[in-house]
This record gives sequence, structure tokens and C-alpha cells, in this order.
Amino acid sequence: MTSIMLIAGRELKAYLRAPVGYIAASAALLLAGILFIARALGGAGAKRLSAEVLRQFFYNTSGVMMALGLLLAFRLIAHEHEHGTLVLLKTSPVRDRDVVIGKFLAVLAMLSIVTALTVYMPALIFVNGKVSVGHIMVGYLGVLLAGSAAIAIGLFASALAKNQVIAIIVGGAILGTLVLLWLLRKVTEPPVVGFVDGLAIHHFRQRDFNLGVLRLENVVYYVGVAFFFLLAATKTLEARRWR
Repeated sequence: MTSIMLIAGRELKAYLRAPVGYIAASAALLLAGILFIARALGGAGAKRLSAEVLRQFFYNTSGVMMALGLLLAFRLIAHEHEHGTLVLLKTSPVRDRDVVIGKFLAVLAMLSIVTALTVYMPALIFVNGKVSVGHIMVGYLGVLLAGSAAIAIGLFASALAKNQVIAIIVGGAILGTLVLLWLLRKVTEPPVVGFVDGLAIHHFRQRDFNLGVLRLENVVYYVGVAFFFLLAATKTLEARRWR
């Protein structure tokens, strides 16, 4: 546990010291704000129910944070490989599992900070409307779960690739495929359509969270996706250690 926290602290400090972390966070917050005004509020003159505004806000924000999680994670191991520091990790007594978990926690902490900075947007709804605190909490849980799954995918791509360019391509391809799976429902029939819906990482999985409804199967799905790709990243590092 000590080694995990040391690695997590080191990576988090690196994000907080480097301009790239602030640039990525600022871009995500700007995009979330634009989508909140343009899509959630509906623009000037639009009148929407508070619950609908909140639903659209969480739908947009979850997508933004998934993209941010992937962008923050793809460099974690590929960067070490490019700069030759991966050799130090391979020869150190730290277990590959600790390296993966530590780096994952660092990005998750960074993503949580950025997500927390968006809280003023749902707070604005209270000015002219009314929503439940429970709805907001469940919505943010969905955002963080989707973000954690995207981080795990990015981390796996980073462990698999030898440079950051390949890592972002691989990670983007995996995440993009899981996001766009819901489009297949238009050309499939039951029971296949239910299977496709179940695999889609964003569109239908986020729907309940966006509405403030907490369902165990959705939580299990995101935890399962994160666990699978973190395990895959660990096994990839272990395979490299024995080459």
C-alpha cells in the first residue's frame, strides 16, 4: 500500500507541476461549460425543467470526463518507455500491480478535482429551479465511474504501446468502439440488441445516472470494465518484465 501511494503521489504532483495538466483540465472545463450553456440550458429563450437540464448536464459532462481521463492516462507508461525510465520500474522491487494501481489512482484524483470544479453548473439550477441533492450525487457518481473506466482503458493502451502516439490511437480506438456500440442497436434484433446495449460504455449506461437513478448493474459494469483493463495493463507490464 505504501508503494502504491508513493507512486500515486509522484504522478499527481507531476500533473500539478506540468502545464499539460492545467491545459487539459482547463480545456475540459471550458468544453463542459459550453455544452452546459448550449445543450443543457438550451440557449437563450429556452425553457426546460430543472431535472432535464441536470440530466443533459451529466450526460455531457460524463463524455467530457471520459475523454479527459483517456488523455491524462495514455502517457503514464508510454512516457516511461520513451524516456527509458521503464527499465527502472522493471528492475525495481515494486510490483507491476502497484505501479498500475498507483498511476490509476493519480489520474483518478486529478479527474475528481476537475469534476468537482464543475459543481457550480448544477448549483446554478437552484437559482430558478429545484433539483434533489440525491440526483446530483448519483449523477456525479456516474461521471466518476465512466471516467475511471476510461482511465483504465488509457492505462492499458499506455502499457501496450511503445510511444505516446500509438497509445492514444489504441486507447481512442478501444474507447471509441465501446462508446459507439449503441449505434449497432439500429441494425440488430433481440436478443442481440440487449447484449450490445449492455456493452456500450456511455449512452445507455449513463442514462440512469443522468436521471438520478442508482442501479447496481451499472455500477458493476463500470467497475468490471476498469478492473479488466487494469488487469490487462498489469499483465502487459509483467510480460515486458520477463522479455
